[in-house]
Amino acid sequence: MRAQQRVFEQLPLLRERRALAYSAALLLSAVAWWIRWALDPAFPPGFPYLTFFPAVIISSFLFGRGPGTLSAVVCGLLAWYFFIPPTHSFSVDARTLVAIGFYAGVVAVDIVLVDAMQRANRRSSRLAAEQRQLAERTELLFSELQHRVSNNIQMVGGMLSLQKRQVTDPIAHMVLADASTKLQLIGRIQRQLYSTTGEQMPLDIFLKDLMADLFAADNKPGIMHRIEAVPGIRLSPDSAIPLALIMAEGIANAMEHGFADREFGEIVVTLTLKDNVIELCVIDNGAGLPPGFDLERSDSLGLKLVRSLAKQMGAQIRIESGSSSGTILRLSLPDRVCQA
Repeated sequence: MRAQQRVFEQLPLLRERRALAYSAALLLSAVAWWIRWALDPAFPPGFPYLTFFPAVIISSFLFGRGPGTLSAVVCGLLAWYFFIPPTHSFSVDARTLVAIGFYAGVVAVDIVLVDAMQRANRRSSRLAAEQRQLAERTELLFSELQHRVSNNIQMVGGMLSLQKRQVTDPIAHMVLADASTKLQLIGRIQRQLYSTTGEQMPLDIFLKDLMADLFAADNKPGIMHRIEAVPGIRLSPDSAIPLALIMAEGIANAMEHGFADREFGEIVVTLTLKDNVIELCVIDNGAGLPPGFDLERSDSLGLKLVRSLAKQMGAQIRIESGSSSGTILRLSLPDRVCQA
């Protein structure tokens, strides 16, 4: 289809060499006359224009309205002189006038229709080119906007990181450090949430890229990581960003607590869709939960954030021990936020 469209976009041909286009129309008229002359013995009386109609249509289609009109005039004269009785003359009677009028009407309709089709095709090509340029400009602007928003968020996080160096109070220092880390993480999430075309990324690709980003600066190469996600699931940004933050917090807790004294281990993130419920799990095989752990009573800033984000999404959040060892952070999202 695209190849055919490119061919039609080139019509009419020889737009910059009109003399050659008119010459080609005359050549087609001559070929039509020769074919009609050669087949004249096989035709019954009354078909003087039989081979001339295609010549007019082809000339109009390939070379435009002007060469098509020239071909129509030349073909009409050739048919009148050679094939309308009395032949080899331009005599006029009532029957001749009817035949010429019929011919003129048919070729005029043919030329007008072909010309209208080509004008519409040219307008369509111009509109398509303008739409492509607009799409490219929009994509560029969107990419630049995403880049600027992400950079601004990360710049605020960097400023907080600098500010914490002047704070001596350990609690304030920890709060500023945590806020700086979260802001820089939000900046990365914002940048990765959309593709360059402005389309929101599916969660499997989005979370995979984010997970790779989180582990890129990690200083424990022995901690393996992987993600197992159902492809094609999408969430609105109001749900996708909190989900990504919860995943990042789960990974951070696993690295900070589960593998605090370990150099080797594994973190697995799973994303499933079952019965119209999305479930995100961050699973590690680290040290596991401390005795008496209660998510609702935990005063950890990170876990407070996780509870707040889950409540904002209308989701259920649980942190439980693994079947053999380690910890599982399990987030279940109700179907009303799913956009699979």
